[in-house]
Amino acid sequence: MQRVASLWRIVHSAFRGIRYKIEMRHYDEFTIAEHFRRQGARIGENTRICVTSLGTEPYLVRIGDDCLISTLVAFETHDGGVSVFRREFPTLQRFGTIEILDNCMIGTKATILSGVRIGPNSVVGACSVVTKDVPPGVIVAGSPARPVSTLESYREKVLREWGRQEPDGYMPEVRAGGEFPPAYIHALKRRDEKVLREHLMRVLWGDQGEPV
Repeated sequence: MQRVASLWRIVHSAFRGIRYKIEMRHYDEFTIAEHFRRQGARIGENTRICVTSLGTEPYLVRIGDDCLISTLVAFETHDGGVSVFRREFPTLQRFGTIEILDNCMIGTKATILSGVRIGPNSVVGACSVVTKDVPPGVIVAGSPARPVSTLESYREKVLREWGRQEPDGYMPEVRAGGEFPPAYIHALKRRDEKVLREHLMRVLWGDQGEPV
């Protein structure tokens, strides 16, 4: 009977995994918020999410409007370290919420620990480990994540560089200050990808293939 029960658990687990993968095919980064909302997460409008999981307790995660969650971002809403006390306290667990406010960008492979509140208007650098709250309008990076720039300084830097890197006629439908859905912007980027690539090759590598 134990072998049968064990085999049933394996089959059941495999079936659930297959069913989950099939279900995930119905979503992309612009629509997967619907899936997470059904799991209890609170997610705002015009938010792009490039992960397929918000951790084991998605109902403890809240994400605001106009955010970007990049690939391989990890949401840790529980403290696995308490397992070292399990012999003494078998039921011991520890949980915390994660809140990302409006207009934030979380870089690829970042890890956000429980009890953290980010933003608004903040950026978390790639591969960062966020262990405490991030103030509004700040760029943080590192492990643990620390402030490396203000949003205003970062804005001035990227606008200066984009002035040289933006091709003529690139995404002419979009104007500064307008409101455009993320999926629409993404589609235009894909359409004009060749124009951008050829321009960047000239600007950044030069005619001789050397960085300039």
